[in-house]
Amino acid sequence: MAEHVLERTQIIKRPRAEVFEFFADAGNLERITPPELNFEIISPQPIDIKKGALIDYRLKLRGIPITWKTEITQWNPPHDFVDTALQSPYKQWIHLHTFEENGSGETIMRDRVRYRLPLEPLGDLAHWYVKRELRYIFDYRRKIIEEIYV
Repeated sequence: MAEHVLERTQIIKRPRAEVFEFFADAGNLERITPPELNFEIISPQPIDIKKGALIDYRLKLRGIPITWKTEITQWNPPHDFVDTALQSPYKQWIHLHTFEENGSGETIMRDRVRYRLPLEPLGDLAHWYVKRELRYIFDYRRKIIEEIYV
């Protein structure tokens, strides 16, 4: 039974408060998610993001419809927040977002996702594939964020 970790760091040439505000708007998730995932927030919007907020999504992974429900389990603006999956294709999904100022008016944004695959230990045999898919999604996200904050 393995917990896997995905970590990413990105420097965004904007002040922390502005970057945090972008990520505090759940509607922006659709903008930074690859279009082939058909990602859609199904919770009524706007969503008041705070500790305990629930967000429902719908998406397709390789054509398979998936529903996803997350809870904001930590909310510390403009420093960090955590979204934890209550319902997802993962046995565990805990996503820590942190935002730090670097002293040059830029923001260091870090993602740390701790996840477990279903059907452990057999599910771990598919980790090579899941890891590749997650890298693709986060690479796409990095590219779109760079385009937004040119």
